[in-house]
Order: sequence, then structure tokens, then C-alpha cells
Amino acid sequence: MFTVEELVQYAKNTGYIYQGSEIYGGLANTWDYGPLGSLLKLNIKKAWRQKFIQERIDNVLLDGPILLNNKVWEASGHVAGFSDPLIECKKCNQRFRVDKLIHDFDGTDSDGWSLEKLEKYVNDHKIKCPSCGAFEWNEIRAFHLMFQTYQGAVLDKANQVYLRPENAQNVFVSYKNVLRSSRKKIPFGIAHIGKAFRNEITPGNFIFRTREFEQMELEFFVKPGTEIEWFKYWKQFAMDWLVSLGLSKDNLRFDDHKPEALSHYSNATTDIQYRYPWGFDELWGIASRTDFDLTQHQNHSGEIMEYLDPETNEKYIPYCVEPSVGVERLVFAFLAEGLSIETLADGTTRDVLRIHPALAPYKVAVLPLSRRDLSSKAEEVYHLLSKHFDAVYDETQNIGRRYRRQDQIGTPYAVTIDYDTLEDNMVTVRERDTMAQVRLPISEVVDYISERIKF
Repeated sequence: MFTVEELVQYAKNTGYIYQGSEIYGGLANTWDYGPLGSLLKLNIKKAWRQKFIQERIDNVLLDGPILLNNKVWEASGHVAGFSDPLIECKKCNQRFRVDKLIHDFDGTDSDGWSLEKLEKYVNDHKIKCPSCGAFEWNEIRAFHLMFQTYQGAVLDKANQVYLRPENAQNVFVSYKNVLRSSRKKIPFGIAHIGKAFRNEITPGNFIFRTREFEQMELEFFVKPGTEIEWFKYWKQFAMDWLVSLGLSKDNLRFDDHKPEALSHYSNATTDIQYRYPWGFDELWGIASRTDFDLTQHQNHSGEIMEYLDPETNEKYIPYCVEPSVGVERLVFAFLAEGLSIETLADGTTRDVLRIHPALAPYKVAVLPLSRRDLSSKAEEVYHLLSKHFDAVYDETQNIGRRYRRQDQIGTPYAVTIDYDTLEDNMVTVRERDTMAQVRLPISEVVDYISERIKF
């Protein structure tokens, strides 16, 4: 696998991802998704929406605002308790998340520990500052993770609002509206795709941990007592989806949270971890959130969140199972998994991104052998194909180099227009992974490619 630095350079050179605000020296932990990265993100979201919503009879989609009434965050517990443990070195003033500091020191999982227990562990083991090597720490404190801003013209506390740190609360506060208007019956799910913001202490590792990110979440509402069964179901469903899109089983694993590490609202949580360049780390979180959120909003808003079973007349507040995944972490995983340097039979090498065709930014490249004589016909073919797929047109340099460029960015098919095309209206279609070529009538190319890029 390539290193993080190599992937950063690859992403910049090819047009997947650039440093944000680069001409002004950048802004730490911000990234621009270029022509390829933008399409990859769209394709990942499309694939997720198809599998988790379109193909499901029980799930619907919601698109909620980034700014919510502050009472939402008070009810959910974010205002009072959404924080990470922060420790600061007295000597170099570098700040660290204490749980990460401890894990990097000896592998101990301290998630869920109290500030007092964390501080005792750091002192007992004399954990030194990774930056300067000093053992001089300030007192551990809770660092609040929500970004604050203001709504309206006056910058006072009355107009202070938060950028949402998660998408889930959009779903919970709209749960009754969706239930009524969609006429769904439990079990059913409400899915949400959107930006979230967290003022992380130590963001990093390229796009793995950022302060602005995009989540794809499903809140699946179930009858109490059935939540663990559904938790296991969605846990495997998410894993199977990742494998179906090309991530290796050897690079994926479940990390079930121990009871003492569970969030206060959860009775079961697991992470699907992916083997990133630095080792296994969280890709996808699946949590059984019990009835905590709906109960909290019922208590704070006064709105009854009970569900009336139309068959049994039983009333209950539904439990919720939540699979939640970040788009950026999926982008990272698919790039890290797919990129390779391949040695060919003639001893030469090529960079190739073996990404699932459905995720590839461009599905097909249109390549005329001659810019002078064949560009008109090639553009005609491009306009035909671009009505069905994201396509790219390239007429510069020799055909071999153009094939290599498309291999490098993951384009699964290349259509070459040659002089015979003018006579027989046929083109050569080349496949990325095998480099095999087939001659087809132009009228058959759309169907040929469509059949091979399905999810």
C-alpha cells in the first residue's frame, strides 16, 4: 500500500484532491475535491443511496438543514457533553487528545474513561510529549467539539447557533413528520446525507479526520427488543456493501466496543475498520442507540414520540439502529485500495487505479488516433456516450500515453477512433484492468459499457 504522503501527491497530480486555499498557503485540514474527486464523491453517494434507500422497501430519504434550533443540541446532550479529553504540553504548547496519546503509547483503549482516570494513567506511565519529549503536562480538560456561529445581524448570545456535529438529530426531530407523510410502518429507516462539522483537537492523516466532512447515515427504527437482531443485520449489510465495491476482506474487520466503552445512549456499537496506510482505523460506525434520542426530544419538546402499532394497538417509543459512514473516509479507502504499480510483460510499468467501474469518475475515455483527421468523428462519439456516462475526451500525445493516463485515474473503458471508423462506423473498446480490446459498432458501445459498470 502507498504511504499517506504518496497518496496525497497522487491525488493532487491527478485532480482528485487539492490542498484548500493553496495559493494563500492553505488552511490546515481543508481540502478541495477536484474534477475527479468531485465525481468520485458523487458516485459513492449514489452507490450508497441505491443500496440503502432505492433498493429498500423500508427506507426513505431526508435532507435537513445544517443549522438547527439550539434546543435540539441541548436535548441530545451535545451542548453539555460533546467533548474530547485535551492535554497540553507545558514546554512546547502542543495539544493532544488524551485517548489517542495513550493508545499511541501502548495500545490501550481508553475510550469512555473519566478525566481523572486518564490523568492518573498518563502520570503513572510517565507518558511524554510526542512532539518535544517532555513530561510536563497541564491538567486534562474537556474540549468542546461544536463550532459556534451566529444567525442574524446581531452578534450576541441570543443569536448564537451551532453547526451540526452529526446528521442524526435532523432525522430524530423530523421523525414524526416523515412517519406520518410516508405512511411507513416500523421497522423502517430514514436516511440522511449531508455535511457535519467538528472542531477536532488533532485532525490529520489527509482526509481521514477533518473538521468539515460529509456523513451518510441511516436511522432505522425498530420495536424494542428487536434492536440487537437489527444491529447485527445492518452490521453485516454494511460490510457486504463495502466488499461488493472492491474493498478486500483482508483489509476490513469488525471492532466491537466493550461495554465500558459504549456511549451513554448505546447498548451495542461496532466499528468497521479499514487497513489504512498507518494500520486499522475506523471507517464505519454501527450503533444501537436504543430509544435515547426520541425520548430526549419527547422530554424536552413535549411532543409525543410514541408509535402506535396498527396491528396490535401497542404503544412504544421505537429503538434506533444507526449505520453511519463518512464519505471522505470511503474516498480514502477506495483510493488506497485501488492504486497500484503494475509490471507488464515487456518489463515496463503502469500506474493503475483498479476502482469499481461504478465508482470511477469517468466511465469512458474517447481517444481519436489523429487530432487532425479524426476529431470530428471522435467528438460525435463523445457526445453520444456523454448522454449516458461521465466521459472524458483526450486527443494529445500518442495513444499509449493516453491509455496510461486513463489507467492512472481509474477510467474503466477507453474508446479509440481510428481511420477505419470513418469507413465501418466501428471503434475499439479497451478495458482498463486486462487491457483487452474489442472491436464494436458505435451503436453497441453504450449497451456494452452499461452492462459492465453496474453496482
